[in-house]
Amino acid sequence: MAMMTRFLNRGSPSLLRRGFDFLQQPQSQSLRRLSSARSDDELREPCEFLGSWSPPSDPRIARANLERLRRAYGKQVKQMRKEYIYEVEMLRIDKQRKADARREAMRIENEERKKAKAAAAETRAAEHKAFQKEFRKTLRKERAEKLESWRKKEETNQKNKAAEREQLRLKSSLWVGEENLQQKIFEAIVDTQPL
Repeated sequence: MAMMTRFLNRGSPSLLRRGFDFLQQPQSQSLRRLSSARSDDELREPCEFLGSWSPPSDPRIARANLERLRRAYGKQVKQMRKEYIYEVEMLRIDKQRKADARREAMRIENEERKKAKAAAAETRAAEHKAFQKEFRKTLRKERAEKLESWRKKEETNQKNKAAEREQLRLKSSLWVGEENLQQKIFEAIVDTQPL
């Protein structure tokens, strides 16, 4: 930037210097200048060279006048070309600035989209983690409930088996020993009462 400023400060104000000044102006002011320049083009008066030639009596004066007119016309054409180049350059710079602004806006939009995507992914990950934690907790609770249910069933089975053994022991006390077996068989044959 400093090198560009040094280059532009050399000599008379050039097209580049005017372009550099144009870039430093606020955008609305530079656009106003461009629009006023365009409106000036529409309202310009006819060229002063048209119909300005009146042939003098001396051919040397005629040649001198013609040469002067040619030089003035050449200067005007050169000035108009400079202005045209300047306007084209300003339009190009304006177009470039708009393209840069559009690119910057797209870059910012992409960054915001990526940030939103990352935040959404982070939120989903947190939700998934919470779900996994809750799922494991529920799974542990169900396993504990199943284990408790199994223990209760085992205790009930053990109690039932103990009760059956106790009943069997109580019934077995009514059983007949071998010494009384013959007598009980005889009584059963004679007495038909069920045991």
